[in-house]
Amino acid sequence: MQNFIKLTSLIMVVVAMLFLSAGCFAEKNASTTTSEAVADANRFPDFTTVDIEGNSVTQDIFKDKKVTVINIWGTFCPPCIGEMPELGQWAREMPADAQIIGLVCDVSDKNDKDTINEARIITAEANAKFVNIIPNGDIMRYLEQVEAVPTTIFVNSKGEIIGEMVVGANVPKYKELLKRYLK
Repeated sequence: MQNFIKLTSLIMVVVAMLFLSAGCFAEKNASTTTSEAVADANRFPDFTTVDIEGNSVTQDIFKDKKVTVINIWGTFCPPCIGEMPELGQWAREMPADAQIIGLVCDVSDKNDKDTINEARIITAEANAKFVNIIPNGDIMRYLEQVEAVPTTIFVNSKGEIIGEMVVGANVPKYKELLKRYLK
């Protein structure tokens, strides 16, 4: 029994180290086929949802900006929370033709009050005042292809995913890519 407890403790430490060093892993639904994931990879799904404050948000959020940075994060993820203050500062400094929105991947739906409240606390403490949306069914299907958080993608005004996806907390890389995509 004592060996089992030691082994369990060791496994928990290894898992925690993986989360902290490489981002947090998201669950993946085995029902998504490769062709579905490839088809969805070129366009962010159309959606009608709410943000963590309860305001309605649709894919029209992309229309007025040349590039939208979508930061997919979870309230359970230390690297996600760690980069939030820097993302909040960056959002305040972005050029007029760009914006950042957060996508809180671990909120099950708009009735998941505990996780939504946790997201509000995290963003408030980080002074990250950009829009953070709650995934609806279509966005949840898109998230099935995201293997770890934070993951950051870039979307143009038509809702098309452009450039490369960044897995892991790397705000300098996000900034570098945004400059490139705005040219």
